[in-house]
Amino acid sequence: MSRNWEATFSSWGASPGATEQAKADNAERAVRKAIDASTKLSAKPIEVFVQGSYANRTNVREDSDVDVCVLYTGAFFPDYSVSEGLSDEALGYGNGTYPYSEFKNDVEAALVSYFGRREVVRGQKAFDVHANTYRTDADVVPCFEHRRILGSLQSHSEECGTELHPDNGGVIVNWPQQNYDNGVQKNTDTGRRFKAIVRILKRLRNEMHDEGHTAAAAPIPSFLSECLVWNVPNAGFGHSTLTADVRYALAHLWNNTRTDEACNEWGEINEKKYLFRGQKWTRPQVNTFLQAAWDYVGFE
Repeated sequence: MSRNWEATFSSWGASPGATEQAKADNAERAVRKAIDASTKLSAKPIEVFVQGSYANRTNVREDSDVDVCVLYTGAFFPDYSVSEGLSDEALGYGNGTYPYSEFKNDVEAALVSYFGRREVVRGQKAFDVHANTYRTDADVVPCFEHRRILGSLQSHSEECGTELHPDNGGVIVNWPQQNYDNGVQKNTDTGRRFKAIVRILKRLRNEMHDEGHTAAAAPIPSFLSECLVWNVPNAGFGHSTLTADVRYALAHLWNNTRTDEACNEWGEINEKKYLFRGQKWTRPQVNTFLQAAWDYVGFE
């Protein structure tokens, strides 16, 4: 390891700069102003908040877009898949009068009215609001509440997330609050090393991609890097050097992604979704990347 990896990891693991965070905050504020200026949306129960790496402070410089959730709380999509005999009828829930598709169109109209048509691009899942010198690029994601119903009619509870329906079909459920809360707790439990190692792994992946290790690095999105480090035991953090923490993390993750059985129960940070079930990435892709990362650093 001729390169001074400890110095590199110290730089990569540092928290996002104040200027970068300020631009993300400005993007969130601007989207909120757009919603408030809409006659169709201003009176509705809507929450606007940053989610993802910027909210969790695990973003790195290559993360150019900030995810801004526009959450309508006046309606929700229920999930009864893990309940016992519960349904809309059993709980007295009725169909909403404000369809998700209409809400998404109203969000688009509000953004276009505030920012201008040239600054807003509609995607399948979100709207891209272009950056300027004041704010960073924003992916604005219109969502309804998602409620996972647990238990039975005699005793039941709800877990709340977000749900969106892409224009080209399908359903996407996310758990931004659980991602945030669990990340904060693990960061505390590891002496603030968890988020540092997340940022390091993201930067390592990005550099590998730029240096031609595309086949190994390309299938590994930012959120997956965060989830992988989440599955490293807390005892693996807090070595005398960041390099030792990175070595432990890569070794643990590589060893436990060699077979489906070893990581079958691993979850995303939110612990509401399995990491290797029904995802766009695969366990072999992750294992290949981890081996390539180990070799790239020069660990033996």
